[in-house]
Amino acid sequence: MSVNSKLYEGKAKILYTTEDPEILLADYKDDATAFNAQKRGSIIGKGNINCTISSKLFQQLEAKGIKTHFIDSPAPNQMRVKAVKILPLEVVVRNIAAGSLCQQTGLPLGTILKQPLVEFYYKNDALGDPLLTRDRLYLLELATLEQVETITHLALQINEFLRDFWQRCRITLVDFKLEFGVDSHQQVLLADEISPDTCRLWDTAEADTNRRVMDKDRFRKDLGNIEDAYQEVLQRVLQAVGTEV
Repeated sequence: MSVNSKLYEGKAKILYTTEDPEILLADYKDDATAFNAQKRGSIIGKGNINCTISSKLFQQLEAKGIKTHFIDSPAPNQMRVKAVKILPLEVVVRNIAAGSLCQQTGLPLGTILKQPLVEFYYKNDALGDPLLTRDRLYLLELATLEQVETITHLALQINEFLRDFWQRCRITLVDFKLEFGVDSHQQVLLADEISPDTCRLWDTAEADTNRRVMDKDRFRKDLGNIEDAYQEVLQRVLQAVGTEV
C-alpha cells in the first residue's frame, strides 16, 4: 500500500493519506500527554498496544452492528480507517464517579452511578475542552440535533457492550471517551480509538485505589508501572477475544 502525505498529527496518532481518498492510514505513537498536553512523556510500546486493542474492540463492535471507521490493521501500530470528518466533540460515558466528575460535583471517588451519564465536551485545546450543555452545543453548531441523538444512542450501546467485555477481562469500566465522524455518505461512524488512553479501567481483583489503575491515570498521577499495566490490559483483551498471546 502506498502512503502519500501526512494529513494530520495529533497527540497520539499521525494520519496519512493513501492512494484511495476514502481511506486513511493511522499511525499510533508512543507519545503520552495529560492535562491538555501540559504533561508530556512516552510510554514504551503504547502505539502497538493501543492500536491492537482498538482494532480488536472495533471488530467486536462491528460484529454487534455498530459502524466504525475501522478497516484493518496492516501493522501492530497502524490502522487503515475510513476517511471521516471528525465532529469537534468528545463524548464521555461514565458508569462510576471519577476524575472531573468528582472534582466538579463533590461525588466521592468510586460512587456507582444509578444510570450511565453521557456528557459532551468541546474538542478545543485552546479553550481547555470545556463541558457543554446541549444548548451551547447547538449554539456553536458543533452537531445537528439528529447527530446528537444518534451519538447518544450509540454511546449507550457501546457502553453496554464495553462494560460486559471489560468485565470478561476482569476489568471494571469506570468511564471512557469516544469520538465520532461523518463519512462521505453523511453516516455517523465511531472513530478515533478505544484503549487505556481513552478508558478509565480498574482491575476488579484489586482493592487498592492506586494498584487497581490500569489506564493512563498511571501516567497522569505518576503511579509508575505504566507499561506493565498497558501490557496486562492487552493480554486480557487478546484472551477475551480468543487470540493466542
